[in-house]
Amino acid sequence: MYQYDTLDQTIINERVAEFRDQTRRFLNGQLSEDQFRPLRLMNGLYIQRYAPMLRIDVPYGLMSSTQMRKLAQISRDYDKNYAHVTTRQNFQLNWPKLERVPDLLDELSSVQMHAIQSSGNCIRNTTSDPFAGVAEDEIEDPRIFCEIIRQWSTLHPEFMYLPRKFKIAVSGSERDRAATKVHDIGLRVVKNSQGETGFEVLVGGGLGRTPVIGQMIRPYLEKQHLLSYLEAILRVYNLYGRRDNKYKARIKILVRETGIDTFRQQVEEEWLHIKGDLLLTDAMVNRVAKRFSTPDYESNLTVDEQALETHKTEHSAFKTWMEHNTLPHKQSGYRIVIVSLKAPGIAPGDINDQQMELVADLADQYSYGELRTTHRQNLVLADVKQNDLFAVWQQLDTQQLATPNYSTTNDMICCPGLDFCSLANASSITITKQLFELLDDMDYVYDLGDIKLNMSGCMNGCGHHSVGHIGILGVDKKGEEWYQITLGGSSENDARLGDRLGPAIAKDEVVNSISTILDTYLQQRASNEESFLDTVKRTGIQPFKENVYAV
Repeated sequence: MYQYDTLDQTIINERVAEFRDQTRRFLNGQLSEDQFRPLRLMNGLYIQRYAPMLRIDVPYGLMSSTQMRKLAQISRDYDKNYAHVTTRQNFQLNWPKLERVPDLLDELSSVQMHAIQSSGNCIRNTTSDPFAGVAEDEIEDPRIFCEIIRQWSTLHPEFMYLPRKFKIAVSGSERDRAATKVHDIGLRVVKNSQGETGFEVLVGGGLGRTPVIGQMIRPYLEKQHLLSYLEAILRVYNLYGRRDNKYKARIKILVRETGIDTFRQQVEEEWLHIKGDLLLTDAMVNRVAKRFSTPDYESNLTVDEQALETHKTEHSAFKTWMEHNTLPHKQSGYRIVIVSLKAPGIAPGDINDQQMELVADLADQYSYGELRTTHRQNLVLADVKQNDLFAVWQQLDTQQLATPNYSTTNDMICCPGLDFCSLANASSITITKQLFELLDDMDYVYDLGDIKLNMSGCMNGCGHHSVGHIGILGVDKKGEEWYQITLGGSSENDARLGDRLGPAIAKDEVVNSISTILDTYLQQRASNEESFLDTVKRTGIQPFKENVYAV
């Protein structure tokens, strides 16, 4: 993974010292709340319902075991012994004390972590495929270009005060696991007719109160022009994006109102002026690529199939976990391990200090000291030998990290909702706990197959409800919590927004409604192999609507 050089570390250290002084002046009354607000946001600090919330950057979801241990220690010393993995592959702390945040940031800097540009109207953390570098269907490792984008965008003086926040995602595989079509800019590695790799560029996607699927602005962009083309898009957005209304300030609104053809023309004209000044040379790419060298895999690794079969026979739970929470690896003899943060009774995405330390130990012992976060709020050990899977499962199971539910209905995305967030209209964590109780029969869950259930506590859409196969959105109706349901959304290659099922549903009816939707799917599917999403596409939402709203 990428390691800071002297320049990187100096910048982070100086930013910590700067924010320490800003915080001191605010607490001493020398800065007003209005003056301090943009300063704290530049350092990832929000003020939520009950306490400050600090969002910590995890660039493209890649972490070292050392960094994870530091987060565990910080969660004990500065918070309430746990942290939350977000849909942007970052970590959040929900209870730090304002006066101690500079010390916290200082500790983060000691392991090459920070919270710069994790909030505010700037270019946020670039996200990517959590299986980058190990996926069987990968065309090219996207992390190299994520890191190049990170270096270009961090503290970029021209883009520190954009009309609104700006998010970029990069996918390097045939299957889009980075949700590129719902980002301000999505980059997908593709090959041209000569077999050369470059990028398909998407623009104007995003979720929130006005969800939009991004549009293709350029079918093929040579890698050498990556930064100049991104800069051209950002310049056009910075010039024409609305600043008078924050609800219409995102680039998705600009693209929609301008039209993709006109917007493309504006970008291309701007690009002509700068494309020769920001060339990405092979030497530059290779310099970064060296930081993502292939681990020292054991070649010709012999898998002890007999031992694996014995473990499966003697431990049915291990067999189930291996079937559902491990995935094929491009290197023979290895598997990708999904560490589920969706144990029943636990808020999706939450992880405590003991769990963090265990995962760090497992990364050191079994996965070359690295781990990843995912936008579905789980963790990944990317390079585990098949012969080590049983030992890894045993240890994960001791800390409730071996729930075998990856890509099932109870592998839910969920924002903190009204339990923490000052913007939320309704609870989300309490609903997910009830849904876990509904879905406690794993044989039933496995029969349902791949269903992505996403939940947000307000229209800001941090839980990606708009693109869930089943989406749940909390709304406020005269001070009461109600919930809208959508069906048929997706954030992958076939990205689309879900269709609203009907009127909002009272809080005490949500779980029954989801149960009805799932039972309707089992009744309507053409065969056991037809997925929920395919069934909804074929039948439309009417059969589900009739059953949910039946009197």
